[in-house]
Amino acid sequence: MKIRLTSVFVDDQAKALRFYTEILGFVKKHDVPVGEGARWLTVVSPEEPDGTELLLEPSGHPAVKPYRDALMADGIPLAQFAVEDVRAHYERLRALGVRFTQAPLDMGPVTTAVLDDTCGNLIQLASQPR
Repeated sequence: MKIRLTSVFVDDQAKALRFYTEILGFVKKHDVPVGEGARWLTVVSPEEPDGTELLLEPSGHPAVKPYRDALMADGIPLAQFAVEDVRAHYERLRALGVRFTQAPLDMGPVTTAVLDDTCGNLIQLASQPR
């Protein structure tokens, strides 16, 4: 069993695509119209173009808003991305105007930071020394 696709709910797919590609550095993999202005829109890591895809899913379902509002209010990230160096990514992304809700924090063998993706989600960056 493998994870090939996971998703984050986004308020605006075009805005999310810009943030996830131009700011975070992912690359667009699929962009297929699926009706009513929605798209099957995925991004991948440029380091693994055939790896796990992240679906930028429209947040229109009524269950999404209370779920995301509760996570945001409690400061809980919806997803986590692995990076080599959390502190370096934190500095690079802050210089690009990204808002962090948690600066880099050492948590035992893992360092984490949490950012606001501007699309309704908190995303955690994590690195673990090798």
